[in-house]
This record gives sequence, C-alpha cells and structure tokens, in this order.
Amino acid sequence: MKQRRVGSTDLSISEIGFGCGGNAGLMVSGEYAEQLRVVERALECGISYFDNAPDYGAGAAEVNLGRVLKELGADPVINTKVEIRAENLDDIAGHIERSVEESLRRLKRDTIDIVQIHNGPVAAKPVMEAKYYATLWTEDYHRQGGVLEGVDAILRKGKARHAGFVCRGNDIDEVRQLLDTGLFHMINVPYTLLNPSAGYPYSSSIGVKPDYGDVIKVAKAAGCGVAVFSPLAGGVLTDAVLRGQQTHPLARAKNIEALEAKGVLHKAREFQALAVRENIELVELAYRFILSNTAVTTLLGGITSAEQLAAAAAASDAGPLPQNLLTDIETIWHH
Repeated sequence: MKQRRVGSTDLSISEIGFGCGGNAGLMVSGEYAEQLRVVERALECGISYFDNAPDYGAGAAEVNLGRVLKELGADPVINTKVEIRAENLDDIAGHIERSVEESLRRLKRDTIDIVQIHNGPVAAKPVMEAKYYATLWTEDYHRQGGVLEGVDAILRKGKARHAGFVCRGNDIDEVRQLLDTGLFHMINVPYTLLNPSAGYPYSSSIGVKPDYGDVIKVAKAAGCGVAVFSPLAGGVLTDAVLRGQQTHPLARAKNIEALEAKGVLHKAREFQALAVRENIELVELAYRFILSNTAVTTLLGGITSAEQLAAAAAASDAGPLPQNLLTDIETIWHH
C-alpha cells in the first residue's frame, strides 16, 4: 500500500484509509469476529489509517476499534472527531477537551494522532436543533472559549498530535480562515466522480452542488492534508446500487427510487459505461480517479467486508488513471 505524507507534518499514512462510520456499518454493528478479521486483513494490506468519530454508533465504533486493535497488538494512525451540538455552545473549548478524553478511553489510547472538528465552518449561524452538528458558525470557531481555544489546548497537552476539521461545501472562505491559523493539518471533504468540485477548478461550469471551491488545492498550499470521505457518493458509484440492490446488509440502506428520481443514478451510469469500456469495475474507476489527484492524502473507504477491502487495495495497486481517461471523465461532466 502506497503511503502519502499528511501536508507539512512528519506523519505519513496509507493512501487508502479505513472508514469506521455508520454508512459502512461494520465497526458500528458488525460481529466482533468479523470486525477482527477485516481489520486484521486491512493491516496486512498495508492500511495504516483509521477514521473514526464518537457519533459513529454513539461511541460504539471507537470501542470496537480500540478492542480489535488491542487484541491484534496494532498501533496504526487514528483520526477521531468532536461533534459540537447546541448544548456545548456555552463551553466549546471545554467540550472539546472532554470529548477527546472520552474518545481516548474508548479507543484505549493515551493520545490520538488526529482530532477533527466534525462541524463544518459556515458564515451564517445555523439552527442547531436536537442532535445537529453538521455545521458550526465560524464565529464559534474563533471566539473566546471557542473551537480554536479548545483545539490549541488538546495539542498543547499532548492529547492529540494534529488537528483538523470537516468541509461541508459552499465554505471556501471560512476554510481559508481556519487554515490560515496554522492549527489544522487535515481536512475531510467529499471528492467524487459525481461532484469533483473539491479538486476541480472549473466546477461552476458543470453545475454541481454544493461547491467545495477547489479546496484540495487550497489545503495543499496551506500544508494541510486531505482525506476524501464518501468516495463512492454514499454507495451510488457501485454496480450493486445501479442494479437496484443494497451494497451490504450492514451498510446504511439507500433509497434507490429517490436517487433515480433525482437523476443521480443516470449520471452514475455514464461513469459505469466508461468503466465497462475499460474493462474495470465502477468502484475501481471512482477510487483511481480520486487517487490520481496527488494532493489527496488518503481515500477513506467505508469498509464493510473483506471483499470491499480487496477492491480498495486493488485500486491502489492499479495506480492513477491515464490522462485519456481523465479527459473522458471531464467530458462526461460537461455533457
């Protein structure tokens, strides 16, 4: 498995990362024996980066990963996150420290390699009802007792080696402001065949939403690594979903009819046809497209099974796409 450096840090990680989220389901609700088998196989394949969060199964994914790694005697690079909800706004900095301490206990570790804020920065104050944490007002990042203060504390105290945050789109100005602080060295962002705007400077000409503002280039210039999550657009870029099937019993169910009605599957089928022409799987095309961008640090596969793991490893082995295929992909975007 090829390794890539995380921005300007001294940390190198595998270009395929192991996503532990609920979309995949394995580390949230899978059987322990299967979790152990698949994680062991991932480590054998050279995967050295595991992406987690307290929200994944209300802490279950962290508990399960910590238990598996302890049994295997393995010490890979781990990323986890902090979710900031309405009840945390009065003491964001304190909440960040407490959340990281809780994650450390669940993961059975003394320090975490990367801690990210799971809320994407936004210019307008969001309505944070119930358990909402997708975004956070940029003022809450910068103010006294806010995110920057809490992140600085966990870094100074050695609870985390590096910090980062998640990008949710239509936020490039806010992202630039955070990167300018020098505190952050890993962003998570979607970058797919269906929405390449995180790494494509002409996204306005192809009309994709949300617009991620070529943020991968911005991150590289700031010495920040990039982890691509949801590389298969939530499973849409798979032959199974395009056949009207679910990807795996543990994986989060897809509303096939709704996706069809939105026209998402139609566009995905254009890329499927391109993959068929090249005699490769759609998943391989999607993964190799992402890995062709040298500013991407790692692709977070939502690994549910050993078979999905093998597909991700095979895409890494195959290497970047040739220029003629990248040109054909761009033609599909504009078409």
